[in-house]
Amino acid sequence: MMAVLATMHPFFVSMTDFNYNAKDKELEISVRIFMDDFENTIRKYHPGVKIDILHPDNQDQMNQFVSDYIQKHLQLKINGKAVQISFVGYEQQSESVWTYFEVKNIMGVQKLDVMNALLHDYNTNQINMMHVKVNDNEQNYKLDYPNTAVTFNF
Repeated sequence: MMAVLATMHPFFVSMTDFNYNAKDKELEISVRIFMDDFENTIRKYHPGVKIDILHPDNQDQMNQFVSDYIQKHLQLKINGKAVQISFVGYEQQSESVWTYFEVKNIMGVQKLDVMNALLHDYNTNQINMMHVKVNDNEQNYKLDYPNTAVTFNF
């Protein structure tokens, strides 16, 4: 039993970084989630399917599961207009998974509305941290369950 407890982490947190790349006119998005929490959450939506993000039986299917979940639980408006985030990929870093998304053809960011409900459907202790960088302006925010919305102004 102690071995099981030792492998569990005591907090539930995600980190989402938004970086506006003015040269490429795109918003780059990186989301870090603890691997075990993310896999357990995806399992809820796909019962009977083996969920192993790092060693999937079907990489295309796992990409779809990861992309669909994040896109459903992380939604954006840039300058008041809803935008679709595009999945780029994911990778492991320590006991976390980093997922990458982008929004292309963004001429500038004056306002970023974020709806972030990542893992709220898994644990009510979930905290979603966000870091936004637009040009030289950086802002941070922490959303505690059940709060899901924040607006950044630049």
